[in-house]
Formats: sequence, C-alpha cells, structure tokens
Amino acid sequence: MDASADHSAPKANPLQSFLKGSGGRSLGLVIALVLLFVVGAITSGDRFLNPENMLTILRYASIIGVISIGVTFVITAGGIDLSVGSVMGLATVVATLTSVQLAATQSSWILMVLVALAVGAGAGLINGVVIAYGNVVAFIATLAMLVGARGLAELISGRSTQIVVNQDFLQVMRADFLGVPVLVWIFLLAAVAGWFLLNRTTFGRRTIAIGGNLEASRLAGIKVKRHLVYLYVLAGLAAGIAAVMMLGRTTAGTSTHGLLYELDAIAAVVVGGTLLIGGRGTIMGTVLGVLIFSTLTNVFIQNNLDTSVQALAKGVIIVVAVLLQQRFAASGKTRRAKTKPAKA
Repeated sequence: MDASADHSAPKANPLQSFLKGSGGRSLGLVIALVLLFVVGAITSGDRFLNPENMLTILRYASIIGVISIGVTFVITAGGIDLSVGSVMGLATVVATLTSVQLAATQSSWILMVLVALAVGAGAGLINGVVIAYGNVVAFIATLAMLVGARGLAELISGRSTQIVVNQDFLQVMRADFLGVPVLVWIFLLAAVAGWFLLNRTTFGRRTIAIGGNLEASRLAGIKVKRHLVYLYVLAGLAAGIAAVMMLGRTTAGTSTHGLLYELDAIAAVVVGGTLLIGGRGTIMGTVLGVLIFSTLTNVFIQNNLDTSVQALAKGVIIVVAVLLQQRFAASGKTRRAKTKPAKA
C-alpha cells in the first residue's frame, strides 16, 4: 500500500468552511446591516427605530428588491441587464394609458397588472433574442433597450404624468396585510420564489452552470441560447412586477420612473455576493444587499446629510464588494488547484 494514502488531507473545520462559503458572506452582510442599524439608532434615536420608519425602509427596498432578484439570475449566468429601470418606467406608462385604465374599469384592475407584466416580459424577450440569437454583447443590447424603452415611454406619455384612476387597483396595492404593506409582501414572495428557483430547480442549476462555463454547458446538452432568452424574460418580468408596485406607491405612471434603478439593482446584487463574471449567485445576499442600501439611504435622510455624500458612500461600498469578490475568486482557484490530484 502506498504510504501517502495514510496521510489524507486534513478535514476542514466546519466553522471555517461555513465562514469561507456563502454562509460566511451572508453573515458578513448581516453584520454590516446590524452596524447600520446601530449607527441609525445612535444618530437618530427613536426616529430611526420607530416601527413606521422600519416599514418605510422595507417599502423603499421592495421595488428595487424585486428588480434586483431578476437581475441576480442574469448576472449569475454571466450576463448583464442595464434596461430594467427603463423597462419599468415604460411598463408604468403603458399600464396607465387612458384606454387601458378604461378597459380595467369595465373589467378588472388585474388588466393593468397583466399589461405591465406583458410589457416587461416583452422587453426581456427582445433583449434575450438579440443577445442569444443575434450574438450581440449583453451590455450593448440592454443599453440600447435602456435608451429605446425610455424614449418610447416619453413618446407615449408626451412626457407627462398619467394618474392612476382605478380605485380598486389602488385599494389593493396600498393595503396592509397583518400590519405589513402589500408591497413588502410582494417583495418577500418574489425573494422566496427566486431562492427556490435558483437553488432547488434544474433551471437554477443550469443558470449557474452557464455562468461558470458557457461552452461546457453547451457540450453538456444545455440549450444555452434558449435558456438565456428565459433569463432575460425573467428579468423583464421582474421589472414589470416592480412597475405594478411603483404604480401602487406613487399612483402615477411616468417615463421618469425607474431612473438609474438598473445601477442600484446591479450594486445590490454585487454587494450581495453574486459574481459579476457569473457562476455564483445568491438571492439571500441580494436581499441583504438591497436592505443595506435602503437602510443606508434612510440613515442619511434621518440625519439630513447631503445626497452627494450618500452617493460617495455607495460607491465605496460597491468598490470594496468587487475587490472582495476578486479576492474570493482568486482564493477559490488556489484551493481548487491545491486539491487537484497529482498526475501519476
């Protein structure tokens, strides 16, 4: 028997394995969120800790949170979607057209919801087809959609605000359930559905595989192009859901809705631990990332601090998150190289 067989590699400490894995990254985000709450409590006292202010943080996080969940899937697969904010704005405009609201009044408020979802999914379908079958780089294709969707929204609305007049829609979207706003419940349901889809289904495993190695995924039998289309439709659908939520919160549709939301979504996804290069995604991390930025914004508002300082703080957080990602990616490659069996 080979003597080296008796000296197997030492088993990793369970705690160390947890801290180095997704659990450790999530724990770090939780600690960061707790620290922000401590800062808010110290600087603003009862105004920050007031239950109504906590709900305000969740309301603010809910809309960008739903968009971020859709973006998580695209980035996990190694893609990018810069158009989700503009698509959301376009969906709010189309859903509040006079003809649509009149039809919704004569039938059901659900028609407005379906129209917004159809606009989002349709824009995502165009993105997916152009990227997957047109072989256009995702950055360019979604940038074109960003500009085009915003321009179309301005043309349709005449750059004016369209008020939601359907009271049934507003009553449902502005209601509370168990003391929690409907918008927050939608965010929670989207997060649970996203987590299940990414972590417990073949769809999620294929998404991660494509992000890890697109060519290997194709050779393994995954229909990569079709799957990419599905991912961009999913991101567009999330933007459509966010549009419905925005209509409920603001009671108006306008081409300015969703301005720069794509950047906030990408920032939350990256800070949450999803790799920009693809191959690793985390819905829980995305949710925590959204809550961190939402809480940070609230702390700045509570203390009447300049929005420029807030933007600077966000930028620093994003840079640190990307640097940590690069470090984790490099250490992961090193560990895999060390664990490879030596050739005979």
